[in-house]
Amino acid sequence: MINLKGIAWNHTRGFTSVVATAQRFEELNPDVRITWEKRSLQAFADASLNELTSNYDLLIMDNPHVSIAARDQVLLPFDDYLSAEFINELKNNSVGKSHASYNVNGKQWTLATDAATPIATWREDLVSQQNIQIPKTWKELLELTKTGKVAFASIPIDTLMHHYMMCIALGAPVFESKTEVAPRHIMIEAIKNYKELVDLAPSFCLEMNPIKIYERMTQSDDIVYSPFNYGYSNYSKKNYANHILKAGGLVSFNGKRLRSTLGGAGIAVSAKTKHAEAAMKYAEFTASEKIQSGLYFEFGGQPGHRKSWLNDDVNNQSKNFFKDTLQTLDESTMRPQYYGYMHFQDEASPVIHEAVSGKVSIESAVDKMNTIYKESLTH
Repeated sequence: MINLKGIAWNHTRGFTSVVATAQRFEELNPDVRITWEKRSLQAFADASLNELTSNYDLLIMDNPHVSIAARDQVLLPFDDYLSAEFINELKNNSVGKSHASYNVNGKQWTLATDAATPIATWREDLVSQQNIQIPKTWKELLELTKTGKVAFASIPIDTLMHHYMMCIALGAPVFESKTEVAPRHIMIEAIKNYKELVDLAPSFCLEMNPIKIYERMTQSDDIVYSPFNYGYSNYSKKNYANHILKAGGLVSFNGKRLRSTLGGAGIAVSAKTKHAEAAMKYAEFTASEKIQSGLYFEFGGQPGHRKSWLNDDVNNQSKNFFKDTLQTLDESTMRPQYYGYMHFQDEASPVIHEAVSGKVSIESAVDKMNTIYKESLTH
């Protein structure tokens, strides 16, 4: 008997999806047992890869950790185990840059079984009842936010991800310089613009992750609209929550649609597993289009396969969540893939959060972030 252990994150999207595929895989492969465990969303983002790969055969992980995995050789590259044909099929059916976000040094370290980026969501019933216009521009968003009916995740990590979005909206690419994340004056302007929105929104936004925002939107009637929150298709499915959310694209800023920062997750295999072939076979099974559009989605997963995003059955069960947000995924930007990036993300997130919260000056926060950035390049 082959026993595999996996670690996912503590939400229906991250956990029951892989538990379902594991059960079916076991039925098809009676000599394999797969046990999935779960951790919180924050632990999912923070955990050390070395520690996780020592304890688990299979990992659900996000893309910024892949550069660490590649250099430290803690994961097995899929190219060495799966056919080039299968990997190319996934590459050709990527949602945005999801597939590429797990490819470092020419090797595929993770299969993009889950795709996500910040998207807009709203309560259609309340929008209709209260005769609210869905904002199309940043100016309209500011006006709607003044009503107290707008909320979005702005804990430290989300604040940083939205900062990249705002810098890009101001015309500056991020992480292209060796001395600053973006031109200093752009970073300052980006934080000012974002802080203006945060100051108009309920203060709880600064303490909430995307899941908490969605739970609040679907369990009470105080929040009608969220302009950018990492998407969770579960809340657009009938009977998942008290109320259903409609999803769509982002507002425009200075005449151009905002481009959010790609998230999502994928399945990876530990380099320390004693059962590489079985683990790889299961990962391939889970990433396949048939399973992504079927079991994986039906049991709460948010597929990473493009054909699943275009699948009529999948969309009919989720108020067209996937078709209506695919453009936003395709336009989203990818975080950099240098080894020290996670140092920057971990250390800079609380700094920008303090600036947006009004605890420190924006200028000093930008200078500190750029110092952290330069440090990260030496890792």
